[in-house]
Formats: sequence, C-alpha cells, structure tokens
Amino acid sequence: MPQPFPAVVAHRGASASRAEHTRGAFEQALQQGADGLECDVRVSRDGQLVCVHDRRIDRTSNGRGAVSDLTVAEMAGVDFGSWHHPHEPEHGVLTLDELLGMLADLRNRPRLFVETKHPARYGGLVERKLAALLARHGLTTPRVRADAPVLMMSFAEAAVRRFKAAAPRVPTVLLLSQIRGVRRGGVLPTWADVAGPDVRLLRADPGFVSRVAALGRDTYCWTVDEPADIELCKRSGVRYVATNRPDATRSHLDDPDLARFGSVAE
Repeated sequence: MPQPFPAVVAHRGASASRAEHTRGAFEQALQQGADGLECDVRVSRDGQLVCVHDRRIDRTSNGRGAVSDLTVAEMAGVDFGSWHHPHEPEHGVLTLDELLGMLADLRNRPRLFVETKHPARYGGLVERKLAALLARHGLTTPRVRADAPVLMMSFAEAAVRRFKAAAPRVPTVLLLSQIRGVRRGGVLPTWADVAGPDVRLLRADPGFVSRVAALGRDTYCWTVDEPADIELCKRSGVRYVATNRPDATRSHLDDPDLARFGSVAE
C-alpha cells in the first residue's frame, strides 16, 4: 500500500513526551505510528557517532562537557532522561550504531534521517564516519533510491557534498533556514536530493514546495507541530514532516477536523 503523504518523521524521537535522542524516545515514536525517525549525530572523543544535538551534553543530561571531549564510556553513566521527566532516567548516550541495530530487526522498518551537526571540531570526519557505518550495516546500496532506509541531512552544503561523494546512492537532504538566490526557484545542487526548509519559510512562501516538485525533488519540512502548519504542509505537497509529536501529527493528518481545537496539547 502506498505511504500517505506527508510521512510523519519523529524529530529526535517522540521528543515532546520523552527525552530527545534516547532509546525510549525512539521506541515511543514507533509506538505512536511514526513513518520515520530523525536524529542528530556528533563524533565523540573516541571516534563514535553519538545521537546528540548540541555541541555539549549539558542541556540534555546531568553531565557536562563537549561531546568531542568525551568518550562513549565516559558518557555511559550520565543520565540523559531525567532532565525531561524526573522519573525516567536513561543512562548512557545512544550511539548511532545502537540505533541502527535497534531498527534492523523491525518488520516495518522506519526511514532514518541522520543530520550531521556543524561546525564540528573534526570537520568532515563525521560524514566519513557516517558513510562507513552505514556501509557496515549494508545501507549504502539501496536497490531503489526512493526506498532507501537512511537519508543524510545537513545545513552545511560542504557536508552534504562530502557525504554524497562517499555514498552516492544514499539520498541527501539540504536543510534550509533561509531561501535565497536560485533556491527561491526550487533549484538544488546535484548532490542534494531533497529540500529541507524550516516551516516558517513555507508560511512565507508555500509555493516553494511546488517549485521544488516541478524540478523532480521532494521536500522535508521541520519542525511541524501546530495544526495550521500540518495543514499547510499537506496542502503544499510536502513529502516529509518532522515533528516532536508524531502521535498528534498523525491524528491530525487522519482527521483534519482536529484543527478546530487549536494548538496541539503538550
């Protein structure tokens, strides 16, 4: 059965209800019916890709320090869950390798959108590490690109270009916080497969999605939690919506009349 549009992508997991980037957040996202999962990755001091958004772990754990200064072993005893819900501790940083292993045995495997974070101390190492890890998991040679289990994303054009050179069959998303120049016409570089605008850009220019589509590309929009934004993405033809609330977003897509209730509840 064809997947309905737009597909619901859980932003850092079900991050409105569980601590972001934890195993519990991703498990709950799957329980809530997410079609895909999104995660950010950085390189730890011992060269592993870990699922952390910020340069430091201070905001999302009871530990302190830059990810690039800490090993996975040093982050093993750190609580990444209680900051969000005091009674839900989750110790140890989640590595991307662990997340891929968690998804490997699922019958209906969700697509995984992996964002490499920049600027980073190790520069292009994060893209090289990502390409190598995906290759070890057998994820760099999808038979059909449209069904690829993993997509790579970044705001940094150099990062997307580097990754595409290393893993040309893995789809890439160029994330956009502004639309300027040729991008206004929906034009993407040859090494970017999907446009990734902030939802605020679509509010100002909803026609951007159709211009991208006219050139044969899909759109990934972030971060879409409000009913009006969900409706905007659906009307505009957005292919993927990243949301902190996959359950509420899925319910709204299935029942547009929910818009009359206003903002999605916490």
